[in-house]
Amino acid sequence: MIRIYKILLVLSTVVYGQYERPGSTSAQFLKIDISPAAAAMGGSYYSIASGATALYYNPAAIASMEKRFDVVFNKTSWFADIDHDYSAIAYNYGRYGSFGLLLTRLITDEMKVRTPMQPDGTGETFFAGSYRLGFGYAKKMTDRVNFGGTINYIFISLFRDFKQEAATIELSADYDVGVRGMRFSMKIGNFGSSVKFVNEIYEMPTNFSFGLSGLILESENNYLLGSSSINKPNDGPPIGLIGLEYGLNKMIFLRGGYNLGHSTATWSAGAGVKFNVSNQLISADISFSDYSSLGIVNRIGLNLHF
Repeated sequence: MIRIYKILLVLSTVVYGQYERPGSTSAQFLKIDISPAAAAMGGSYYSIASGATALYYNPAAIASMEKRFDVVFNKTSWFADIDHDYSAIAYNYGRYGSFGLLLTRLITDEMKVRTPMQPDGTGETFFAGSYRLGFGYAKKMTDRVNFGGTINYIFISLFRDFKQEAATIELSADYDVGVRGMRFSMKIGNFGSSVKFVNEIYEMPTNFSFGLSGLILESENNYLLGSSSINKPNDGPPIGLIGLEYGLNKMIFLRGGYNLGHSTATWSAGAGVKFNVSNQLISADISFSDYSSLGIVNRIGLNLHF
């Protein structure tokens, strides 16, 4: 337990020790929330995430999966007709630990090739895309402590010869306090190699995150869950995240959240339902996030538990 947290704390000094340098990192798509449930709570999901969704927020949490398999499909309608989606599967192999695979994609709409001599287009078109393929593993260290991580391959394609590859790792620890559903988590994310475009070298958007959540109210049929997180990226100031989730009969969920210190993101809201179909548990979620003058981003997701 102590060794695990020491590892994460040592790695965190790498993140906190760097200056705030906006525009100095690449692969910005890695910062985008992949879950509508998480986004609805302002992104404050590090200590709440479970199942295949946790491979993004807190890989250690897949060690506590109640079901054998968990599959998730999420889609984000990003700005400028850019599509961002996340697919993942997690498998609980009992005392051998839990395993997972994830794929994140960000793909632009078709764009015209323009030059100074042909500003209306050359007749050619292209797509730009960014991809993350990851493998995760987590294991229970005690009945309350999980430790896990992911190894990731990053591929960025901008145009023709402007393509780069990178590798990253993520490590996280998850602690179940055992009182009023309280959980604490910490994660070092996107720690890895850099990429080079033309003559400029860009690092990965490394970040260090803390999360704490717990039940504010609880009765036989409903509950109110509160969550707070701090995220420190290597290219900007710390960001505070807060969120609430109200659950009714473990079937209907209402969520809300807020970003503190973010340059554009403010409030968020969403809802979800959980139901059985042919003895299979299914979750469906939707969220809306306000990015000030940039507009509203919506997400939808489907989660299968079996």
